[in-house]
Amino acid sequence: MVEVRQEAGRPVKKFMTGRKTVDAKETKKPLESIYSGLQVIMKSGMYVLGYKQTLKMMRHGKVKLIILVNNCPALRKSEIDYYAMLAQTGVHQYSGNTTELGLECGKYCGVCSLAIIDPGDPDIIRSMPGQTGEKS
Repeated sequence: MVEVRQEAGRPVKKFMTGRKTVDAKETKKPLESIYSGLQVIMKSGMYVLGYKQTLKMMRHGKVKLIILVNNCPALRKSEIDYYAMLAQTGVHQYSGNTTELGLECGKYCGVCSLAIIDPGDPDIIRSMPGQTGEKS
C-alpha cells in the first residue's frame, strides 16, 4: 500500500509494509548501487550477455554472479537457477525488463541474463541484494 503525504511543500511517497513504513528514498538506494555497479562491471570487469553464453560459463564454473530480468521465460529461469545451484553461484533478479537491462549494459538490444565473471571491484558482488550464494 502506498501513502502520499505533503511534507515541506512537496509530496512524499511512503510504502506501507507489514512491519514498518519505508520512505521511497530508502527503497531506491540498493537499486542505485546495482546500477552503478553494473557500470563499473561494464568498464573494468569481465562479463557475458545472453542465455546461451551464461549457461556455457556456468558449465565451466567461471561465473561469480548471475543477473536475470523479471520477464525472463519460466523455463530459462528454472534452468539457470538449477545450474546456479550446482555451481554455487548467486542469482540476482533485476527489477526491469530485457530492454532496460540491455540499455544499462550499453547495448541497444534486449538482454535476458548477464553473467559476471570478473567484477573488477570485489565489493560489487557482496553488495547485491538477493544473492543466494557465493562461490568460495
